[in-house]
Amino acid sequence: MSVQHFLTLDDLDAATLAQLIDRAIELKTEFKQGLVYEPLRNKSLAMIFSKSSTRTRVSFEVGMRQLGGGSLYLSPNDTQIGRGEPIEDTARVVSSMVDGIMIRTASHHDVEILAAHSSVPVINGLTDDYHPCQLLADIQTFQETRGSIRGATIAWVGDGNNVCHSFMNAARIFGFTLQIATPKGFEPDQAVTALNHNHISLSHDPKNAVTGADAVVTDTWASMGQESERAKREAAFDGYCVDSSLMALAHKDALFMHCLPAYRGREVSIEVIEGAQSVVFQEAENRLHAQKALLELLLA
Repeated sequence: MSVQHFLTLDDLDAATLAQLIDRAIELKTEFKQGLVYEPLRNKSLAMIFSKSSTRTRVSFEVGMRQLGGGSLYLSPNDTQIGRGEPIEDTARVVSSMVDGIMIRTASHHDVEILAAHSSVPVINGLTDDYHPCQLLADIQTFQETRGSIRGATIAWVGDGNNVCHSFMNAARIFGFTLQIATPKGFEPDQAVTALNHNHISLSHDPKNAVTGADAVVTDTWASMGQESERAKREAAFDGYCVDSSLMALAHKDALFMHCLPAYRGREVSIEVIEGAQSVVFQEAENRLHAQKALLELLLA
C-alpha cells in the first residue's frame, strides 16, 4: 500500500482538499467549544527544521498535542542530518520510529527524496518552491469570511516565491483567478506558470493586479536565505507596498492576507495590516486547525 504524502497541493485531489478545508473549520469550532478529540493518541510526528519557524512549529506541535499525539523537534544541530547523513538513511530510520514526518527546508528535491524513502507520510512544512500548508489556512480563512473561493479573484502583489507558487496551484484546484504582479526578474517559475496558465494572469503592475480583487495577498520581499539581497530587493519592489490607495482598487470588502512575518512600511503599510480588511491573524491561527485536519487525514 502506497504512503500518502503532502508535498504540494496536487498530492490530494480537489474533492479531498475541499473536504479537508471543511473539516478544518469543523475542528476549529469544536476546539472553541471545548470538545476533546484525540484520534492521534500514541502517535508521533517528527518535525525536521533546517529553517527557523514560528507558525509552522507552533501549529504542528500544538496540533499534535490537541489531537492526543506527540511531536519531536529535530534541527540540524540535534541530528546526523547536520553532519551529512544521506537523506535516504534519515528517512528510513526516522520513519521506522514515528507515524509521520514534517520537514521545513530549502530544497524541495530533498523533501521528495525523503518522501520516496519514508514508510510514513511526509508533510512539506515549507521549501523554496512550495508552501502548501499555508494555502490550506488561506483557503480556510477566505471560506470562513466570504464563503467559497470558487469563482473569486485574488491578487498577488510581490515576489513570485514559494507561497505564490502554491497560490497558483490553488487557483487551478479550487477554481479561482489569481492576478499576479511582480517586478521584472521576480516572476514565478515558468513550469508552475505553464501548469496553471488557465487560472492566472501575470503583470508588472500592482494596480492592474489588485483592481476588482476579492482578496489582496502579499509576502515579505526577502525570504529566509535572501537577507543579503534585502537592499537590492527593496529597490526592485518600490511601488509594491500594499497600502490604502492600492487596497482601494480592490472590492470594497476585499480581504488583506499575508502569511507573516510582515514588515510594516515595506510590503504592507501599517494601516492596511492593522485595518478592518486584514485577516492575517485569523489566517495565522488557522494554520493550527488546517494542519490538524491534515494530520487527521494522513495519520489517524
